[in-house]
Amino acid sequence: MTDKEFALNDVVEMKKQHPCGVNRWQIIRMGMDVRIKCQGCQHSVMLPRKEFAKKMKKIIESQANV
Repeated sequence: MTDKEFALNDVVEMKKQHPCGVNRWQIIRMGMDVRIKCQGCQHSVMLPRKEFAKKMKKIIESQANV
């Protein structure tokens, strides 16, 4: 399995959308766990890095390009 490259403050799309109807999440903390914040309702969720990499679909906005 290839590791997906993601960084702090990237906006990502997850495989399942949030109950508020938005599927844009911003990475706000990285370490052994990754904390992401919903761009619709500002709810934050913490996931283990391995689980986050499995559930992430794609990077929408990368801070590396900015």
